[in-house]
Amino acid sequence: MLRPRIIPCLLVHDSGLVKTVNFKSPKYVGDPINAVKIFNEKEADELMVLDIDATSRGLEPNYALIKKLAAECRMPLCYGGGVTSVAQAVKIISLGVEKVSISSAAVENPNIVKDLAEAVGKQSVVVVLDVIKRKGLFSKGYELSTRNNTRTYKIDPISFAQKMVALGAGEIVINFVDNDGVMGGYDVEYSSTIKSQINVPVTFLGGAGNYEHLSALIDQCGIVGAAAGSLFVFKGKYRAVLISYPTPEQKDIICNNLKKNY
Repeated sequence: MLRPRIIPCLLVHDSGLVKTVNFKSPKYVGDPINAVKIFNEKEADELMVLDIDATSRGLEPNYALIKKLAAECRMPLCYGGGVTSVAQAVKIISLGVEKVSISSAAVENPNIVKDLAEAVGKQSVVVVLDVIKRKGLFSKGYELSTRNNTRTYKIDPISFAQKMVALGAGEIVINFVDNDGVMGGYDVEYSSTIKSQINVPVTFLGGAGNYEHLSALIDQCGIVGAAAGSLFVFKGKYRAVLISYPTPEQKDIICNNLKKNY
């Protein structure tokens, strides 16, 4: 039986592991290689690593770091940050990474998704969509943002996600900017709407603050990726740095209602 994936998301800034709130004020929380070792021991389902500097600074992907991450990682690894060409994606895959994610590049040049899918296979192409709530008194729903939320686009995320799938994306990640680091829960209702209209695997990121939030997402959406950053690197109200991940028994509880509902 297919199961939901519970995915730690690690943010890299100046080669260090950081955590942000609403994409701002990166706080150093440790060494990414050490974090990977711990998640290996805890048998995480998958790992997502996003370099938050590369695109905004116009930098190449950090191949030296990627090589170290891939060599250490014993679970499927998705890497994103600074990927703007097929050649870069091919090189990242050659270093041992299973999936390459793009975000800003997909919004600014959608056809790159088709090129990437042809070069590395659909299963290795992940499109991360940073979504923000529309501003304004009578505004509803979400729109897209790019480059660490410095640019916004009045584009419907669901329609755009469907376009990405049509072009060859093998997975869509919905990253809720407004919920980043807040730990108040996912937007479960919107997540469910997206899941029902996308025919490839979907992962949701932004808002998880406890295992009940993971469970609520899975109860509502079924077999999805439940990704989180703060939940797996902080502990307690003072946000002390402590890397954690659910045990197999805890994962069974988190996914408890899946058989009942699906």
